[in-house]
Amino acid sequence: MKIAVAGLGYRMANVLKSFQKAVPELTIVGLVDPQPAGLEQVAASGLHASKRFETVDEMVRSTNADLLMVGSPNTFHLDHIESGLRNGLKVFTEKPVVVSEEQTLALASLLSEYGTDQVLVGLVLRYSDLYRDLRQAQADGQIGNVVSIEASEHIAPYHGAFFMRDWRRYREYAGPYILEKCCHDLDIYASVVGARARAVSSFGGRKSFIPDNAPAVMSNAERDQYYRKPSGWKSSDQIFDSDADIVDYQTALVEYENGSTMAFHANLNVPNQFRRFCVVGSKGTAEGDFVRNYFSVHAASTGQVLCERKYAGDESDHYGADDQMAADITKNLLHGDPLPVGVLDALEAGLTAIKIDEARRERKLIDLTETWARFDAALGVTAHA
Repeated sequence: MKIAVAGLGYRMANVLKSFQKAVPELTIVGLVDPQPAGLEQVAASGLHASKRFETVDEMVRSTNADLLMVGSPNTFHLDHIESGLRNGLKVFTEKPVVVSEEQTLALASLLSEYGTDQVLVGLVLRYSDLYRDLRQAQADGQIGNVVSIEASEHIAPYHGAFFMRDWRRYREYAGPYILEKCCHDLDIYASVVGARARAVSSFGGRKSFIPDNAPAVMSNAERDQYYRKPSGWKSSDQIFDSDADIVDYQTALVEYENGSTMAFHANLNVPNQFRRFCVVGSKGTAEGDFVRNYFSVHAASTGQVLCERKYAGDESDHYGADDQMAADITKNLLHGDPLPVGVLDALEAGLTAIKIDEARRERKLIDLTETWARFDAALGVTAHA
């Protein structure tokens, strides 16, 4: 398989290593990235990007690639996806797909022209064993109608410090934090509920990574913590006095169109990090944690344990899901096998996140009825159906 790469950061380097496991003959036939932070990482696994290009248009016209892989900073995704589509390529894009409502509508219009099956997305949690078991418990009738969800994504201080140093610290490049980091979560819980968000509200800000909390003299242990995760493009050494315009904590309330609700909490400074959920249904309650690798279902009427599982895997490979995503996408490209998530799912989760952060900034409840009407109009009736 011949791939062209737009943006080779550390995350895309990990994705490429997973794709290489699925397709050992994988070759990189072109690269666009002025500062490819992940270049050494992929070279160590035998992948070489010998042909470099100034623009994505030039690359996709010159390389005869089978797939364009977009791992550039989020704000550039739309242009790079459009370049791939207009030059006849299928595109894999990292999440979040786009960074604003305007970009969402622009991509929806493109999809109405080229088809939703031409863009594949890196919402990797949909490929995890835990998520699949949660959906199977639903299919088996163990949960019943979803009534409410409590969920969170809490990341450790080393990861929070990374966000304060990386290009992701700027909404201009990454979109709001809840979009960049938590679009996975918003996607999987919307799929569990089976409905779009109808209304959202949110509160949050910065209280951990601020000057008042900076150590007077940083110890070796603190330095190891705060600089453990490397940063590439637009990187900074500043953590507590960072020029970031993102939050380091946020809570959101979501009401879905079928009446189900969710309370979601994100925090960037939790040493015993977790990414857990409690899905409360009319027949049972499902609990799980992607970091601590467990899943259970209890029957509402009796308290009986209907399912209890532990998993292997860790955060570095998205709990084992990176390799599964690469394997499934490869089967889709070669044989047309269906995938558990599509670009419309990603755009809906992303748009929900964008409106959540708008609600936080403007301190108001936002009804999404008109938002979805604009989205569907951009897609076109046939594409949405």
